[in-house]
Amino acid sequence: MNTQVFDSKPALGAAAAEQAAGILLEAIRERARARVIIATGPSQNEVVDALVARNGLDWSRIEVFHMDEYVGIAATHPASFRRWLRTRVVETVRPAAVHYLAGDAPDVAAECSRYAALLNAAPIDLCFIGFGENGHIAFNDPHTADFADPLAVKRVTLDEACRRQQVGEGHFASLAAVPAEAITLTCSALMAAKALICCVPDRRKAAAVKRALEGAISPECPASLVRTHARASLYLDTQSASLVAAAVGRA
Repeated sequence: MNTQVFDSKPALGAAAAEQAAGILLEAIRERARARVIIATGPSQNEVVDALVARNGLDWSRIEVFHMDEYVGIAATHPASFRRWLRTRVVETVRPAAVHYLAGDAPDVAAECSRYAALLNAAPIDLCFIGFGENGHIAFNDPHTADFADPLAVKRVTLDEACRRQQVGEGHFASLAAVPAEAITLTCSALMAAKALICCVPDRRKAAAVKRALEGAISPECPASLVRTHARASLYLDTQSASLVAAAVGRA
């Protein structure tokens, strides 16, 4: 896996956005459209902001997905990932199509099936991935991650470490306020993308980065799975890379 370390989050985001734009432009040249899964959350702020600000990318040819949503959360809730995607991407660049995961759907199983059908309708050109403090990717926490999952989208319970991260990031006032369940794209769905761009800044992610890069490839650290992808790139800052060997590339 191509791994680079940057001195700041803006530099990390700019470099990742440049690579992402190239992948999307290549897909548009080849098929007249591109399909991308955007990770939503603080670790993705810089790369997404840089991508939507970039000139020369025809968003009218880009179809957008996201990878998770809390069960029971309305699209207007401050912590909703639909809201994050709408305010940071959709209202700025107006993509050709945006597919939202409805965490407050009355039938969650049906919502999972609906979204899986949309994902599977054509290849995904690019997937952005962040690593959770517990090593999760999307909301595939260690206790629910299945590297050979037959499903593309499923309902999961969130472990306490994941829920505490949501409080620490300021999305919820207390652990009790964090929903216990979410809808998530599975590990299989994420790995099916043609290319992965993993943006993982901040010191609080350092232990997860170390496990993902230097530990066993195992559901105990779901992020370790990205090492098996043929076209994966990992973007770190000096803080998130602080525990890994010095062999990673320094930008």
